[in-house]
Amino acid sequence: MNHPARSTDPSTSHEAARHVVDSGLQADQQAVALAAVKLASGLTSNELAQRTNLDRYMLARRLPELAEEGLVWRGPKKPCAVSRRSACTWWAVAPGQTFPMAV
Repeated sequence: MNHPARSTDPSTSHEAARHVVDSGLQADQQAVALAAVKLASGLTSNELAQRTNLDRYMLARRLPELAEEGLVWRGPKKPCAVSRRSACTWWAVAPGQTFPMAV
């Protein structure tokens, strides 16, 4: 998995990102996020957070990482029941399936 900080982020963000990766926290959070999407595909990250009691911001970081790895799919947008705004949905990818990320 790639380093989760952007090249333009301050050094403190890079230190935090190294800690998240080196400690295994990123991998643990990805596993939890993947399990949540498998449990409830087709929800927005806000809806998924509310249904699973997971942190919405953790999901917002980990779901795109999982999509890059081909483990989840960023689906079509829909009105979010939590935020009342349009948001993308997240779907589990079955083994052997690949889907392009939605724009």
